[in-house]
Amino acid sequence: MGEDRPARPSDIARAALDAARAASAARPRPTRRRVAGPRRSWTGPGPGADDPQTLGSLVDSLVSAEDWGERTKVGSVFGRWDSLVGPDIAAHCAPQSLSEGELTVVAESTAWATQLRMMAPTILGKLHNQVGGDVVTRLRVVGPTAPSWKKGPRTVRGRGPRDTYG
Repeated sequence: MGEDRPARPSDIARAALDAARAASAARPRPTRRRVAGPRRSWTGPGPGADDPQTLGSLVDSLVSAEDWGERTKVGSVFGRWDSLVGPDIAAHCAPQSLSEGELTVVAESTAWATQLRMMAPTILGKLHNQVGGDVVTRLRVVGPTAPSWKKGPRTVRGRGPRDTYG
């Protein structure tokens, strides 16, 4: 019974597969080469920069990007005056100007001007706590005055508007 059988197709396929596996195992493995450039990171399902944003967060990012922080604090002193000092004080005085840390407040009467001068440390403390920073360092309280003909920081002494009439 020493008859040789002809090779079956499955035997031929198995022999070819074994030869291919042996050749593959003998070859060195190729290393993966990384493409130069930034590594991709996927944000996933969370919010991204291109998603719709709330108006408040957009304004905050614009203020910090443009370095408007100090200007917004100055604006908040004038815009939120009633809530900063309280409605009782705000009913009798109003801020007029803020220059180099000195806030000028105009009172409706000389009595209120005197009262506000005595309350100046308390008002400065409230402004410092609620506005923050060194926006207001001094408080100058003035009473009601007559209209002034002076315009601007520099003036010339004289009789005012009457000196041109002869």
